[in-house]
Amino acid sequence: MEEIFTLTAEPECSVSSYFYGYFGCACALVLSAMGSAYGIARCGVGVASIGPFKPEVVMKSLVPSIMASIVGIYGLIVAVIIASTVTKNDYASYKGFAQLAAGLAVGLSGIAAGWSIGVVGEIGVVHAGHERKVFVAMVLVLIFAEALGIYGLIIGIVLSSKGTQVKCHAST
Repeated sequence: MEEIFTLTAEPECSVSSYFYGYFGCACALVLSAMGSAYGIARCGVGVASIGPFKPEVVMKSLVPSIMASIVGIYGLIVAVIIASTVTKNDYASYKGFAQLAAGLAVGLSGIAAGWSIGVVGEIGVVHAGHERKVFVAMVLVLIFAEALGIYGLIIGIVLSSKGTQVKCHAST
């Protein structure tokens, strides 16, 4: 049986490697920001709904919005890590693919976290304004939703550090 794939000692270096790395950087930032923005907007609707009736709980009702904004910071962290490691003449395809995966991991988990924080925050803030005991339960659920973003952050950092810097030929 003939081998289809062969391993070479030379790393594959391509101009497209830079595209994948920088696209991973953009995905990390943009997708996390989208999740964060959605969560903040949904939580803001809840705060605006309860504010006129219970102005004394408005400051406490900002907790979900703050938690949603943290999701965007996760994407920023991974985007900065990725952008700082893309270097000229020593960036292999493997590293570019790993950093694209890192950006997608943190970005897509940021969308999931922001979405769930927004949904829970909007309804939770309104009901916590009417019944104080609901606030603790809402915060616990928000912590679980925030954990989705933290999972993406951890995997994004691990993936963005994969691959080694190699010396590519001048032809690439």
